[in-house]
Amino acid sequence: MSTKIGAEARLVAARALAAVLDQRRNLGDALADLDRQLGDSRDRALVRRLCNRVLRDFPALEWRLNQLLRKPLGRKAREIHFLLLLALDQLIEGREPAHAVVHASVAAARSAGQHHLSGLVNAVLRNQQRRAAELEDKMPRDPALRLGYPGWLLDAIRRDWPAQWREIAEAGNRKPPVWLRVNRRRSTPDELCRKLAEAGIKAGTSSHFPDAVRLDHPARVSSLPGFAEGEFSVQDAGAQAAAALLELEDGQRVLDACAAPGGKAAHILECCDAELTALEMDPARAERIRETFKRLGLAGEVVVGDAAAPGDWAGTQLFDRILVDAPCSATGVLRRHPDIRWQRQPGDVVENAALQGRILDALWPLLAPGGLLVYASCSILHAENRDQARDFIARHADAQPLDTNLDESVATDPGRQILPGSLDRDGFYYLRLRRLHRQQCRERP
Repeated sequence: MSTKIGAEARLVAARALAAVLDQRRNLGDALADLDRQLGDSRDRALVRRLCNRVLRDFPALEWRLNQLLRKPLGRKAREIHFLLLLALDQLIEGREPAHAVVHASVAAARSAGQHHLSGLVNAVLRNQQRRAAELEDKMPRDPALRLGYPGWLLDAIRRDWPAQWREIAEAGNRKPPVWLRVNRRRSTPDELCRKLAEAGIKAGTSSHFPDAVRLDHPARVSSLPGFAEGEFSVQDAGAQAAAALLELEDGQRVLDACAAPGGKAAHILECCDAELTALEMDPARAERIRETFKRLGLAGEVVVGDAAAPGDWAGTQLFDRILVDAPCSATGVLRRHPDIRWQRQPGDVVENAALQGRILDALWPLLAPGGLLVYASCSILHAENRDQARDFIARHADAQPLDTNLDESVATDPGRQILPGSLDRDGFYYLRLRRLHRQQCRERP
């Protein structure tokens, strides 16, 4: 990689980090706006890798930079600030030669129009090379700093999971695997593995997940054999549990609420001939579901509507199965989206829980007596999971919690929690509820 190309990629990465950390933007959205500045897909991949690494280790990198600067950089030099964080992380990682990192970072500072700070960039990075061991020994032992989490979030994880909090936090910093979900209507896991092997791509199946294939190494999924033909989708193994928990049968009316981007809805249609409604409030995200169905050769109805206001879209016919894939803090998928930890605030969890409660209360009357509702979230916080479930059951005498069988998960009474990293899955919570008939409600203790 030339200094010029390395400089361009680093400058784009610095601007993306500024968007996330200063403006609380989603990293994917920020990169979608910036990617057009880079012509090579390898440069775009580099930018994502650099950004994700810095976001996972942001507090420690900030501390280190403060030790190396005589005084903090001003607001007009924020791009330089993030360029330095990126370079410090690369020097610590040691994946590229130190001189190449320094030269490319200095060139990036000049490309940003900060010629007068290029000398400072050089000096700070040279100083890091000299003082690396000293700074490592001097760094405070504060877990939030060392583990790369905002203090409030780490405190919340420690409060909810006192025995597992460190393991959870460390799992959130590991590089995530690529899980694929095979479209049962078009292929099998063994057949997909064979096809991938013929293309020189190593992958394997799992006895725990009947539709899953795990790639040994990351790859550009859209270019893999079988993707364009709809033979598989990308979906974490933890998310693949939802369809089985619904106890699906042909002919059922099924609602997938909050359905975008459509992975769970597609899995439902791959498993049975159901009359499925995929509900999504955002029209653009609803269109993504339609595109997913088309690629996979599936027939499902996509409805734009608010799950908390079914009077606008539901009609009068009841559903046999409802999946509530609830909006949440997404704290179970931090290894895939490290920007989330810096976007969320403590009040967001309270707001999410209130919205989840409204959605559950609104959708419950749409479930036929004897029908099954599965509540799912990619959170690991009790307020959005276990506590939400307990409050809902207390409000509804006709809601009967059922056993939720998930390999290597934690019983939370009610429901079960998949902790991040368990069987190399993301973190998910699942609760199954049967709607009792009126006579059963009277007999319920």
